[in-house]
Amino acid sequence: MTPSLRAALCVLTLTLPLMACKEEGPAERAGRSLDRAGENLRDAVDPPSGPVERAGRAIDRATN
Repeated sequence: MTPSLRAALCVLTLTLPLMACKEEGPAERAGRSLDRAGENLRDAVDPPSGPVERAGRAIDRATN
């Protein structure tokens, strides 16, 4: 395999995941809904003990 062909295959392999569709399907929406339900359940069973923990959980939700 020539070096230029190998480089082209590497670039193609690395860029294909970036070209995936941006739209969420029903499975992704259902998964996010289940994640939120689990987080709400955790907060009900084990509420944050202080403002720092509350802020940390809010950051976790915002970044996920």
